[in-house]
Amino acid sequence: MATLQLSIHGLATSTTSFVPRKFNFSRSSGTVLTLSAPLSFSRRKIRAVSTVPGSESAATDEGKEPNEPPAVDFAFVHSVLLPDGTPDVHFRKACGGQKLRDVMLDNNIELYGPYGRPLLNCAGGGTCGTCMVEVVEGKELLSPRTDKEKEKLKKKPKNWRLACQTTVGKPDSRGMLVIQQLPEWKAHEWTYEEVLPSEEP
Repeated sequence: MATLQLSIHGLATSTTSFVPRKFNFSRSSGTVLTLSAPLSFSRRKIRAVSTVPGSESAATDEGKEPNEPPAVDFAFVHSVLLPDGTPDVHFRKACGGQKLRDVMLDNNIELYGPYGRPLLNCAGGGTCGTCMVEVVEGKELLSPRTDKEKEKLKKKPKNWRLACQTTVGKPDSRGMLVIQQLPEWKAHEWTYEEVLPSEEP
C-alpha cells in the first residue's frame, strides 16, 4: 500500500492549528504508487484591506483568527484514480447545519455518478439510495441515521450514509469530515490517518 501525503494549508484556521493528513492507497492490481512531490490545495483567496494596530498580538495569543466564522472542513475522495495513479481528493469548507447532499452539490462534488441524470435519482427524498457515501472520518459531526437510511442501508457497512438524509453538525460546528464518494464504485483502497508535525518529511 503506497502513501500519499496531502497538505491542506488552505483548510486550516491558522498555522498553529494545521494538522496534515495522510492518505494511504493501493491499486487493486497490486501496483505500488508513490508521490514524488507533496500536493498543496488552497481554494481561499486573501485580500488585505487594512491593518489594525495591536490586533496581531491578540490573534496569535488566541491561536486563531477572531473573525473567522465556524465551518466544517471536508475532504472528498473520488472513487476513481487520476490518470497519474493518485487519488482524486477535493478539499472544501462549508457551514454546518446543512444536508451533506447540498454541501456536495453546491461545491460541484460528484454525488450520483451514473445516476446523475434527471429521473434516475429521487432528488433528495431518501427513496432511491443513489446518494450513498462512506464516512471515513468525522462521523461524530453527523446526525444519527434516519429511518429511511436504516431501511436503505441495512445490508451496507455502518459508516455508509445517504447524503440526502445526513445533516452535517450545527451552524457553529467545527471539525473535519473525510468522505468517500460513490463507495460502491470504488476502484482503489486507501486509509486515512493524521500525521503529527514531528512525522512530516
